[in-house]
Amino acid sequence: MSLDGAGRLLEITDLVKHFPIKRGIIVDREVGRVRAVDGVSLSVAPGETLGLVGESGCGKSTLCRTVLQLIEPTSGSVRFEGQELVGRRGRELRPLRREMQMIFQDPYASLNPRKRVGQIVGAPLALHGASGRELRSQVQELLERVGLSSEHMNRFPHEFSGGQRQRIGIARALALQPKLIICDEPVSALDVSIQAQIINLLEDLQDEFDLTYVFVAHDLGVVRHVSDRIAVMYLGKIVELGPAEEVYANPIHPYTLTLLSAVPIPDPRENAVRKPIVLEGDLPSPANPPPACRFHTRCPYATEICSEIEPELVDYGGGHWAACHHPLHREHPEAIAAAVPHADAAPR
Repeated sequence: MSLDGAGRLLEITDLVKHFPIKRGIIVDREVGRVRAVDGVSLSVAPGETLGLVGESGCGKSTLCRTVLQLIEPTSGSVRFEGQELVGRRGRELRPLRREMQMIFQDPYASLNPRKRVGQIVGAPLALHGASGRELRSQVQELLERVGLSSEHMNRFPHEFSGGQRQRIGIARALALQPKLIICDEPVSALDVSIQAQIINLLEDLQDEFDLTYVFVAHDLGVVRHVSDRIAVMYLGKIVELGPAEEVYANPIHPYTLTLLSAVPIPDPRENAVRKPIVLEGDLPSPANPPPACRFHTRCPYATEICSEIEPELVDYGGGHWAACHHPLHREHPEAIAAAVPHADAAPR
């Protein structure tokens, strides 16, 4: 099943990552599995920003690390520019690694406190053969490009603020001039004003270097601002995927609507008539997910079929996909209008 058109830079097909649960004193035996990623199919076009959203524990970060082969997948396929990544090791993977980089969530934990900034940013360049004046010049240029001074090369990470540390992480990701950067919640640990600066920087860099982003977050407000398309993930599966404005204005899956109802709205008049959706219960364990539709235990619109048959991703037109037995825009348009002001919930 193809989820969008041709010309893909990254193509993920039926990707699975399960972590075994083992018990035993003398001999470990497998007693279960954590289904962190459970059959995800996605594709990303060159120059596009794909937003990946979902609450904590849904498998977003595991998916990203599995795509980059930082974690070995249980099964499935990951193709970058038509080349299969799964199964490659060491030297086979190195030429492709420089084309794919990652910006991590925590700017405090992702930088080695014992290394100077010049060493941190220059490490990818040194690994691929740069040295001496060439290395120093490239590091200085990278630091200046992300809004830092070349004089910062000899400082340690603890001498910088959170926003400055994230800029260092961005410079490191840019060092090898990659085509794809996975941004794993790059602004979630930052103050709101600093978040805006980092997002604007990422957008400027995308225009300048023709970058492709996978932008991970659990704030649909931030993701809407930066993304061309949005994929919504719940308990290891994609439940909705489509153009950002379409997903925001016409959510099909109830889980997407729940996330949208939590997005702050600046206009107090709209907040006064808005009806936020509060999910009952906690997120189920990925080691023992609910049968069929995994959201049915928390869904206000669930019926018997939701607990018996797993819904498939269906194309509702315009590249807008969703996996739900009771699509909101057809069966509950009033819920969309109540939770998302100005939503266009006309049936398709």
